[in-house]
Amino acid sequence: MNRLSKKYFALPCIVWMIGFTVIPLLMIFYYGLTDKTGAFTLSNITAIATAEHAKALFLSLGLSLVSTIICLLLAYPLAMILRKKGVKAGSFIVFIFILPMWMNFLLRTMAWQTLLEKSGVINGILSALHLPEIAIINTPWAIILGMVYNFLPFMVLPIYNVLIKIDDNTINAAKDLGANEFQTLIKIWIPLSLPGIISGITMVFVPALTTFVISNLLGGSKILLIGNVIEQEFTKGSNWNLGSGLSLVLMLFILISMALIAKYDKSGEGAVF
Repeated sequence: MNRLSKKYFALPCIVWMIGFTVIPLLMIFYYGLTDKTGAFTLSNITAIATAEHAKALFLSLGLSLVSTIICLLLAYPLAMILRKKGVKAGSFIVFIFILPMWMNFLLRTMAWQTLLEKSGVINGILSALHLPEIAIINTPWAIILGMVYNFLPFMVLPIYNVLIKIDDNTINAAKDLGANEFQTLIKIWIPLSLPGIISGITMVFVPALTTFVISNLLGGSKILLIGNVIEQEFTKGSNWNLGSGLSLVLMLFILISMALIAKYDKSGEGAVF
C-alpha cells in the first residue's frame, strides 16, 4: 500500500474536523466581529466590560479557581495512593474511579440536584437522624461541588499518568541523601509531576469556566456564570453576535491554557489519551 492510498484513510477525520471544528470556529469569529447588519464591530467583545457580564465572568473565574484548587488537593494524594498500589491494583482502582464518567454528564449533575435539594435524599437522612438539614442547593457551594465531582477525574488521570513514570530509584536516592518525606515531596515528586499538574489544572479549569449546565441545575438559574450568559444569548436572546463575541473572550483563556501546556508539558507526559 503506497503512501498516497494511506492518506485517504485520513479523509474522514479531515472532513469531520472541517465540518465540526473549523467551520463553527469561523462562524463564531464572523458573528463575534460583526453586528446584525454584517458590519465590522468590536462592541460584541468589549461588552464583556459591562457590569452584568464582568460580574458573571469574575464569578466564573472565582468558582472555577476554587474548584480547580480543591480538585488538585484531592487528586494529588489520590494519584500517589494509586501509584503505590502498583500497576494492576492501581489500574483497577482507576477503572472504578472513572466508571461514573461513562454515565451522561447531565444525568450525573441531575443526581446531585436530587441529593442536595431541600427535600432531597441527604436532608431526608439528616432529618431521620434528627440532625440539622443543610441548605446548599442554589448556592455557589453547590456549583463548586458539582464542578469538583464532574471534573475531578480529569485532574487525577494526568497526574497519575506522570507519577507512574517516575523511577523509584530517583525517590530512593533522595531518601539515601537524607531527604525526609516532605522534602522528597517538594523537591522530587512535585517538580517531576509538574507536566501532569499543569495538564490537570487546564483540563479542570477550562470546562469549569465555560460550564452552564452545572450552574443551571445546582444553582437554580439564580447564579449566572459567563457560560450561562453566552448560552442565553444564543438560545433565548437570539443574539448570536453578542454570544459569539463573549465566546471569543473565553477563547483567550483556552489559548493561555494551551500555551501553559506547551511550555511545561513539551513531551506530552501529562496527556491522558
